[in-house]
Amino acid sequence: QVQLVESGGGLVQPGGSLKLSCAASGFTLDYYTICWFRQAPGKEREGVSCLSNDDGDTYYLDTLKGRFTISRDNAKNTAYLQMNSLKPEDTAVYYCAADLSSWYESLLKDRHEHDYWGQGTQVTVSS
Repeated sequence: QVQLVESGGGLVQPGGSLKLSCAASGFTLDYYTICWFRQAPGKEREGVSCLSNDDGDTYYLDTLKGRFTISRDNAKNTAYLQMNSLKPEDTAVYYCAADLSSWYESLLKDRHEHDYWGQGTQVTVSS
């Protein structure tokens, strides 16, 4: 079955950390640009971070720089988002997408336009 499955979300206190995983099955993830998006209730979807498939170029939402790190493990066919110093405003559903395109183009796509996308994992930052 061809799919992306996110995991690793949960409830964490402010200042805590989580590492999200995005596992691909049925296709080879390292050929694809990976992007993480998030959507909080009542808010627009926003691109969090991307990792290019060719040159390893990365993108981070300005407000997240220094706190979040995107990576991939090709042997495990999995991408990751390490999130540190979490804040209540980071609360959202996080989901990953894979595209045969630049990260810039991926960020512009609607969710259904991605080559592959997952169903998301909930991250709640609260004391």
